[in-house]
Amino acid sequence: MRKDLYESLPVREVKYDVPENERICPDCEAPMEHLGYTFVREELRIIPAKVERIRIMREKLKCPVCHEEDVTTIVEAKVPTALLAHSPASASMVSYVMYEKSFKYMPFYRQEADWKQKGVPLPRETAANWYNTCALKYLLPIYEELHKTLIGRDIIHADETVCQVLHEKGKEAASVSYMWIYTSGTDGLAPIALYDYRSGRSGEYPIEFLQGFHGMLQCDGYAAYGRIEDVILVCCLAHCRRKFYEAVPSARRKKLKLLDISSEQELKEPDESFIDDAEIIPAEKGVLFCNQLFFQERLIKELSAEDRKEKRLEKETVIWENFWNWINTLNPSKGSKLEKAVNYAINHQETLMNYLKDGRCEISNNAAERKAKAYATGRKNFLFHDTEDGAKASAVVMSLIETAKMNNLNVFQYLYVLLLYMPDYKDEPAGIEQLLPWSEFIKEKCSGVMDTENLTPENRGSLQI
Repeated sequence: MRKDLYESLPVREVKYDVPENERICPDCEAPMEHLGYTFVREELRIIPAKVERIRIMREKLKCPVCHEEDVTTIVEAKVPTALLAHSPASASMVSYVMYEKSFKYMPFYRQEADWKQKGVPLPRETAANWYNTCALKYLLPIYEELHKTLIGRDIIHADETVCQVLHEKGKEAASVSYMWIYTSGTDGLAPIALYDYRSGRSGEYPIEFLQGFHGMLQCDGYAAYGRIEDVILVCCLAHCRRKFYEAVPSARRKKLKLLDISSEQELKEPDESFIDDAEIIPAEKGVLFCNQLFFQERLIKELSAEDRKEKRLEKETVIWENFWNWINTLNPSKGSKLEKAVNYAINHQETLMNYLKDGRCEISNNAAERKAKAYATGRKNFLFHDTEDGAKASAVVMSLIETAKMNNLNVFQYLYVLLLYMPDYKDEPAGIEQLLPWSEFIKEKCSGVMDTENLTPENRGSLQI
């Protein structure tokens, strides 16, 4: 079991030899022969981050024959392009700053203190400048290519969450901005997750970002998504269920379990007797209808898209018919939470059921909501973005981090490899193609543990383009 847990880590054997003065037989005093080594135990050791000063030295050659003829012929060795001119920033340093900020959610002021412990006076302003500049100069072309790829997919999940930018043009520091999230669906292709910083929540923003997309858009009931042309909206059932759940008195909520497709807990199929149970209030019935659908989804989540669609039409269509028949019998009080839940369901009746059209669709928008939660977790630590460039840079870096995670890459290694190569290939479409998270080159370089010792600027080689 332990071998499986740690098999990706490099192995080093430490051998303990018998001291010279003990290599004589205690019985006859003859020299003893080596039998071999036996395994005693295995332990994990860590080498804390170490920072080195690397002096880049370029060799120069001159031709002695030309020199005798008063002609100077000099040849210089090629060196990789500097990441940032007149700066000590390197691919490993900047990727580490990005990793700490957007994967481990460590704000720059805390990084500054951590760098000081390593003997590096790295002010937070410098770290922020490295992060923003490298993200917008080197990682943005990768982001844009991922954007093009995502727009060409058949299914996209969308969501949005708040953010704050202190120095945003035309807005007060305390005003609210938004981080929009777009992620690929369960279409069997390499997954993509993208963040898009915008100053507001206008419907123009998803319209602009999704220009050229003509597939199925999974989202919540926010009206802005309804303004997007030539897409099929697939509304999230979890949002519908939440409306009914909020209408249940708090004292009765404890009895309700919200079924989830991916929950590890063993759950029983909801009993249909609740439909005629007079003791169950309408809001609870709404939750239980949704639970029935989620339970069916859990049973078929491992099936192929074709089989999922077939099973849905067989099992879930009946549940929906019962649900709508029940909805039509209700007459909730004006202004009540139940009325809001009923109106939400009726207003989104068609889009709530659109997932039945394609087995690749999901019944909920959890895919995008999980990415929104990832950003919200970071926001609790860094609280705000200082500038608009900082917010845009964070959107780019988090997009590459979340996409790397979804493609089973080592996040730090992916950021490092991108910054190692992009200074020389950011204007080469074929080079950018080689650096996408699903390329064979990236899978080879970034599927293992962190490695900045064997893959360095001086031995990185060239991309095969």
